[in-house]
Amino acid sequence: MNPNLFKEIFLKTVYNQLGKNDPPQTRDTLERLKKEGYSEEDAKLVIAQCVASEMVKVVSTKTPFNTIRFVKCLNNLPNTPAD
Repeated sequence: MNPNLFKEIFLKTVYNQLGKNDPPQTRDTLERLKKEGYSEEDAKLVIAQCVASEMVKVVSTKTPFNTIRFVKCLNNLPNTPAD
C-alpha cells in the first residue's frame, strides 16, 4: 500500500476533527503548536501522528477509538507518540 495514502487518510481525519471541532482539543493543539513556532501545515502533520498512533491501537486491539487516550497524545505533542 502507498504510504502517502496513509498520510492523506490521517490528515483528512485531522481536517475533519478541526471542521467539526470534535474533539475540541485538536483545535487547541493546533493553536498551541502554531504558537510554539510550527506552521499550520506542519502542526497538522504533527497532530496526524496522534491519529496514526490511535488507529494502530484500534486495529491491533480491535477496540473503538479512545478519545481520552487520543487527547493524552495531543497533550504530549510535539513529542512523538509512544506506541
